[in-house]
Amino acid sequence: MPLTGEYIPSTAEWARKQAEAFESSDGQRANTLRGVPIVVLTTVGAKTRALRKTALMRIEHEGRYVVVASAGGAPDEPKWAENMRRHPHVELQDGPDKRDYDARELSGDERAEWWERAAAVWPDYDEYQKRTDRRIALFLLEPRAR
Repeated sequence: MPLTGEYIPSTAEWARKQAEAFESSDGQRANTLRGVPIVVLTTVGAKTRALRKTALMRIEHEGRYVVVASAGGAPDEPKWAENMRRHPHVELQDGPDKRDYDARELSGDERAEWWERAAAVWPDYDEYQKRTDRRIALFLLEPRAR
């Protein structure tokens, strides 16, 4: 069941423009960052319950995706990470395909396995982890039962 509610655009203009251009073109425009494919994640705000959209690197394996709460190695993680902890039902658009997923935070060996996949797609993640004292959260998105 698709997410419903008021959409509140990102306050970061570049992020808002990329997510909106991607969605409005079914993934035909604004679909890469430095030549690497992206996806658009929709979460439910932890406090507002409004819909929030974020363009993130495309890290997919066997129909599952991982999203990396790196914020470029900033001291604080992105707000969407807490959104998913509180409301794990999310939507992900990969090209024209938009589906519902359940998100869960990874730990242990499973986290290590997905970190390797993420760093293979976007090697900057290793540098981002070195920049911050926090452990960068990874969330696995698994297709919701229909």
